[in-house]
Amino acid sequence: MIDLDTPVVILCGGQGTRIREVSDRLPKGMVDIGGRPILWHIMKLFSHYGYHRFILCLGYKSWEIKQFFLDYRAHISDFRLALTENDHSPRFLKSSADENWDITFAETGLEAGTGARLRRIRQYIDTPHFMMTYGDGVSAVDIHNLVQTHLEAGRVGTVTGVHPTSKFGEMRVDGDVVEEFNEKPTQVTGWVSGGYFVFKRTFLDDYLSDDEDLFFELEPLQKLARDQQLTVNKHTDFWAAMDTYKDYQALNEIWASGKAPWKVWDDDRS
Repeated sequence: MIDLDTPVVILCGGQGTRIREVSDRLPKGMVDIGGRPILWHIMKLFSHYGYHRFILCLGYKSWEIKQFFLDYRAHISDFRLALTENDHSPRFLKSSADENWDITFAETGLEAGTGARLRRIRQYIDTPHFMMTYGDGVSAVDIHNLVQTHLEAGRVGTVTGVHPTSKFGEMRVDGDVVEEFNEKPTQVTGWVSGGYFVFKRTFLDDYLSDDEDLFFELEPLQKLARDQQLTVNKHTDFWAAMDTYKDYQALNEIWASGKAPWKVWDDDRS
């Protein structure tokens, strides 16, 4: 079994260039869903399954992420502030900002590739395994099942495979005649990476290097697959990435409905 002290590494140094309408002044992980950064939603998912150690790989506008958590209680809680002489300290009225989280904020470079970012935090991985995901996707992935799949396979890495939805109208054609047109997005039949991983710690030394331009998704994962050391954890439930402004709108609409599939935690802090 993987210990609950196993760290969760989150790559959150991106700029979000395709979603500039809401991320021009923020790192992508700080773009909000329902008034809370998408990074918060991801951490709440792992926390629900008992994982409380996080390592944030920072880059673009890293201070925005640091500042959010440094002021976390003020961001989340109700409080009173008396601006009287010698007393400008807030009095917090709720415990809603209390989380069992241990967060390491790691500066991994402004321009570094995802592989280089991972390599640069290896000194903070002190367990036989670690988990990893990106700071721009929400999912209802069962973390316990992901971990169990990884352990049963016994390979170096496990990737969550998902069926993405098409962003375009799907057509069924016969020759030059459209026989059926589906306006709503439909599922693509193949599997793609959903971004929720588990690795043995050895992955950091055996498959990564200090090359600034190393992208985790290219040679490292390709080599892992060639070595037959990459297991797929098939996930057919909800998964979504916030890549565009349309994605941002859709995820906020889902959250506002009160039926967000990725909100698996049960508390009054939503």
